[in-house]
Amino acid sequence: MISKLAHIHENATLGPNVHIDPFSMIHEDVEIGEGTWIGSNVTIYPGARIGKNCKIFPGAVIAAIPQDLKFQGEASTVEIGDNTTIRECVTISRGTLDKKTTKVGSNCLLMAYVHIAHDCIIGNNVIIANAVQVAGHVVVDDWAIIGGSSAIHQFVKIGIHSMISGGSLVRKDVPPYTKAAREPLSYAGVNSLGLRRRGFSSETISLIQEVYRYLFLNSLNNSRALEEIEINLPATKERDEIVNFIRSSERGVMKGYIN
Repeated sequence: MISKLAHIHENATLGPNVHIDPFSMIHEDVEIGEGTWIGSNVTIYPGARIGKNCKIFPGAVIAAIPQDLKFQGEASTVEIGDNTTIRECVTISRGTLDKKTTKVGSNCLLMAYVHIAHDCIIGNNVIIANAVQVAGHVVVDDWAIIGGSSAIHQFVKIGIHSMISGGSLVRKDVPPYTKAAREPLSYAGVNSLGLRRRGFSSETISLIQEVYRYLFLNSLNNSRALEEIEINLPATKERDEIVNFIRSSERGVMKGYIN
């Protein structure tokens, strides 16, 4: 299961049935979970914690030191959940003093040439398409989809079940359940198709759409829109997730609908 042409440090920890192809290098202080496959020419540096049944394709580099001039060699990690696929030439940097880790959740797909910078937190069931570049300290919540060749500004937050068009420049936060497109990035509707595929009812989707009518289509500023939402719409998990996301945004949220 492990090629004689792979280099495995004696202090790396490998679970059962790990498969490592030729010419890959696994450094010390690396943990790889049961059933994970690592293709040729993969480099996994100290601090990597990789879950079960992952697939890591040729050319990937996991847990390299961050591309951050403030980094002083502090101990930090990259944590990758179970059943995640990392395609060719993906790079994932270790954390810095800010969070001391970079995390990618379970059941994710990171397509070829994606870069995940230091201190990012990527949730579960996230799809990041080819050549997306994610700067440091970004948070991507569960079930988000980011289209290919997009660039995500540092400290941006991308909400749960959102979908971002390919080639986007993401400078502001993207609220939950939305589609984001155009330049500058703006609200392009609720991700209703994705929500239906994931079992959301028509009633729940309609309520989410009503929330965003207040936020993006009624010419109200965000503070007034949130007040109107809480007064006029029933409290639900989805409504409150959106309200809390908008209120806690530090970079501000993307623009409303643009004709």
